[in-house]
Amino acid sequence: MPTDVSALQLVLTADPTLIAIVRLSLIVSLAAVLLATLIGVPFGAFLALVRFPGRATVIVVLNALMGLPPVVVGMAIYLALSRSGPLGSWGLLFTPQAMVVAQMILVAPIVAALTRQTIEDLWAEYRDELTAMRIGPAGRVATLIFDARFSLVTALLAGFGRAAAEVGAVLIVGGNIDGFTRTMTTAIVLETSKGDLPLAIGLGLVLIALVVVVNAAAWGLRRAGERFAV
Repeated sequence: MPTDVSALQLVLTADPTLIAIVRLSLIVSLAAVLLATLIGVPFGAFLALVRFPGRATVIVVLNALMGLPPVVVGMAIYLALSRSGPLGSWGLLFTPQAMVVAQMILVAPIVAALTRQTIEDLWAEYRDELTAMRIGPAGRVATLIFDARFSLVTALLAGFGRAAAEVGAVLIVGGNIDGFTRTMTTAIVLETSKGDLPLAIGLGLVLIALVVVVNAAAWGLRRAGERFAV
């Protein structure tokens, strides 16, 4: 990335390198959130509705995983995907796919924990009605997830915020390779280490603007959905 121009100039001139970095950042983060949603929402709903021995322990562990250190996740994935690791033959280390996996592992506990709390609150409200209608466990999960769909947007946005801001894990498993695995956060780290603070700050502002735009779009879709649902 050119160091003799500001981040604003890069944006205004649609610099191909910056556009590629932004595109990769969005693809990786959104893919991670999507996978985390497919895992976290059903698991969180199951945990909210099913009582079993050790459930309280699982909830405590799940809540603790919301603060999982990114560098630890990155190191674990690095060891698993390295040539001497159990998944080394897959050849995923230093690829965008490895970055998606790292972010997914960090986001899934957040989505699952927030989903559990949301569904558990709804279950307390609708328990008698669903029991009287003799709806089975799978039906309860589907019904409450559908009813909480607008509230769950907040959980997904929290997950996206964690993914978009992630740097430690993606730096370890992605390698910050120019034109291949360099994202907004790793580019900021690189420019800071080079001493180009104005460009690093500018890139940080671009990243913040991106997060705001995605959140605003999600909020708008939620409001539109709520209007049509009434």
